[in-house]
Amino acid sequence: MYPRILHHLIVAAALAGLLSSCGIRRHKYADPITKNTEQPDKVLFDRAIHDIEHSRYEIARLTLQTLINTYDSSEFLAKAKLAIADSWFREGGTHGLAQAEAEYKDFELFYPQMEEAAEAQERVCDIHYKQMDKADRDPIHAIRAEDECRQLLLQYPNSKFAPETQQKLRDVQEVLALHEYTAGAFYHHKGAMPAAANRLTGVVDQYPLFSMADEALWMLGDSYDRMGDRFEDKSAAAYTRIVRDYPLSPHAEAAKKKLLAMKQPVPAADPVALARMKYELANRNAPNRIDRLLDAFKGRPDTRLAAKGGTPTMTALRPGIPVSVPVQPGAAAPGAVGGVGSDVTAAVTNDTKELDQRPDARANPPAASAPSAAVPAAGSAAQPAGTPAVPQQPFATNHPITEKDRKLAAKKMQEKAKEAKKAAAKAAKHARSHSGQPQTTPAAPAAQPAQTTPQDK
Repeated sequence: MYPRILHHLIVAAALAGLLSSCGIRRHKYADPITKNTEQPDKVLFDRAIHDIEHSRYEIARLTLQTLINTYDSSEFLAKAKLAIADSWFREGGTHGLAQAEAEYKDFELFYPQMEEAAEAQERVCDIHYKQMDKADRDPIHAIRAEDECRQLLLQYPNSKFAPETQQKLRDVQEVLALHEYTAGAFYHHKGAMPAAANRLTGVVDQYPLFSMADEALWMLGDSYDRMGDRFEDKSAAAYTRIVRDYPLSPHAEAAKKKLLAMKQPVPAADPVALARMKYELANRNAPNRIDRLLDAFKGRPDTRLAAKGGTPTMTALRPGIPVSVPVQPGAAAPGAVGGVGSDVTAAVTNDTKELDQRPDARANPPAASAPSAAVPAAGSAAQPAGTPAVPQQPFATNHPITEKDRKLAAKKMQEKAKEAKKAAAKAAKHARSHSGQPQTTPAAPAAQPAQTTPQDK
């Protein structure tokens, strides 16, 4: 009988330890107020904190709201507002986290000088960090987490939450960089080299701490190589960055050979980049086969390959312009970061003379106006008469146009013209048949009488 009782006690103790390890044990509130007084506002606050620790969040929020409405000059007012946000954060769920973010933002707005303001911003960053999806899914929470974590580092750089938030920012940027890299690799595999170069350029410029930045640079150089000799300088720049900034990369030796074949100088390895790569390789915890197998069943992204050192990028990603986009006058160069350069401005004026005297732009459409300044007309001052027109340089394309393609395109245009002519004749015949008039062919003109001359008479 005694061994059976001992066995039950051991099983109960093991079960209790398992439940405690699974997180069922109650967590105490992080910011309690230990001052023991009998003030009514302090009694309300302690009662609300006790309810939060026991997961009675709705009751705790009602108590805290009573404290705020009743004692508007209480010393626990700021603590009560922060506790309301913490109750939503502990409750969790999509609705609870959204309410918590709104409450934390309100706390920062009303109490920006308090030490707890940095804690509130850290909780907002953590809200989106915990909801971040994998790199092949919607990156909305990753983008929001990057913005909020960056805001904490910029607004509260000396906070105790800054080191942990900086690592979170590296993890988030690893996921965002992998998202862009996957799109660039897809375009490269499909042969869309301008699109691949545009995506990969954004990856290596925006996220230099990305664990696969050297692979992205190698693919970027190959994309420019396959786009023609006009992009040899861009290809050489990509290979140069591999040798200089990622000297321990498996593509470093191949990049040196590429530079030598292009007759470009081979740079020396940057000592700072070399030390950083050694530190990353020594502290990197790469996933094994089992981890990769189990990763398919997880909703959270795997950030073990994220950088453990270095300063994360503190600017937002701005999409660039592919090199296949034509350059307009005043626009940014293809591949550069920014807009197309054709800005439209508007201003409010009280002078109606501008509307009465200035000509309407609709009266002079661009097609009917003077020739474009970008392509001078024959006989103009920029191009003397008799000078053959200079053909425009072709833009970057994935499939070069051959003479066979031109003949095939001309043949298709002729066939379309014939089909259009037949359709017009058929439509005219159909219109005459439904007009109620007899279909008669036009009569031949009557013969004119011969004109006689005096010599004939």
